[in-house]
Amino acid sequence: MTAPEAGRAPAPRHVIAVASGKGGVGKSTVAVNLAAALAQAGARCGLLDADFYGPSVPLMTGLRDGRLRTGADGRIQPLEIHGLKIVSIGFMVPEGEALMWRGAILHKLIHDFIHDVDWGECDYLIVDLPPGTGDVPLSLHQAIPFRGALLVTTPQAVALADATRAAALCRELGIPLLGLIENMSGLVCPHCQGHVDLFTPGGAQDLSGQLGIPLLGRI
Repeated sequence: MTAPEAGRAPAPRHVIAVASGKGGVGKSTVAVNLAAALAQAGARCGLLDADFYGPSVPLMTGLRDGRLRTGADGRIQPLEIHGLKIVSIGFMVPEGEALMWRGAILHKLIHDFIHDVDWGECDYLIVDLPPGTGDVPLSLHQAIPFRGALLVTTPQAVALADATRAAALCRELGIPLLGLIENMSGLVCPHCQGHVDLFTPGGAQDLSGQLGIPLLGRI
């Protein structure tokens, strides 16, 4: 890791992307819980909600009324809860308001969220990526290299196909794939305690084999 430029906050040691390729599969849920688990394990952890068009981290962390402020040094001060330092566009835009930024404005915001936030000494920065393979993942990777990426999918064929596209993007950018997480893999019946498959099972296991990455768990 190179030394930070003068006046710039030091970069987090390990930047981990949580990606899906498709919305609604539980990517933000995985990102929030992964960051919280790392913090509970004693790591200094930050969480960057980079889903600029559909931020859900403020609601999931109980900070939906939070607002970002700058410190005396001009750096953005992340909100803190459960031992996590959190930054989200949801702390800047009123809830329910549409964000209609793109191009240079969006790229500048991403740069600011990486380099002008006072993350402090940060072991891990978990980045909740937006769905798809557009500008945001590319700009983030240009701003700071990812140490690796976790893919989140559900057993549905459409979600698996989009996860494959997300994996292709990561490999095109040279981002190591750490593994696959299957969400909505089933539910436990509250009466008989038996496992009920919500979708045709086995898809994530097959995909992990095709991609050559481990299936880290089912939720």
